[in-house]
Amino acid sequence: MTSLCVIQGDATDPQAAGPKIVAHVCNDLGGWGKGFVVAVSRRWPEPERAYRRWHRERADNDFGLGAVQFVEVRRDITVANMIGQHGMRTGSKGKPIRYEAVEQCLRTVAEEARARKASVHMPRIGCGLAGGTWARIGPIVDATLCRSGIPTTVYDLG
Repeated sequence: MTSLCVIQGDATDPQAAGPKIVAHVCNDLGGWGKGFVVAVSRRWPEPERAYRRWHRERADNDFGLGAVQFVEVRRDITVANMIGQHGMRTGSKGKPIRYEAVEQCLRTVAEEARARKASVHMPRIGCGLAGGTWARIGPIVDATLCRSGIPTTVYDLG
């Protein structure tokens, strides 16, 4: 078991040696343009292009809640586009966050991190525009990543 590390900083600038996976939550509508994805796109254009193509071609792939797309942006950094929110706004079906989908995504990220011998880096996923709470997400991160021995860092902007 590995303990969760929480630091002030930018999750798009992961502070670790070796292979790294930067994980973040995306919606299932193909929308990209608010929240953490803006920082991702500012640093690397590839994850947005890959996500939009993944959504556009969804009839022929696994795009949907619980799916993860891994996009290599540098030899040592891969971005995990995780489909963990349904829609983009709170409505009659509640907040966009789907905790079960986030958990499924993080299990996939853990498998990929083990295969790559990578650490995982993220903002407080699902707690911004998706409407989730860290009280619910934190234990999912702990159960899927930390208890599996995956070094995991959460970044809070200073």
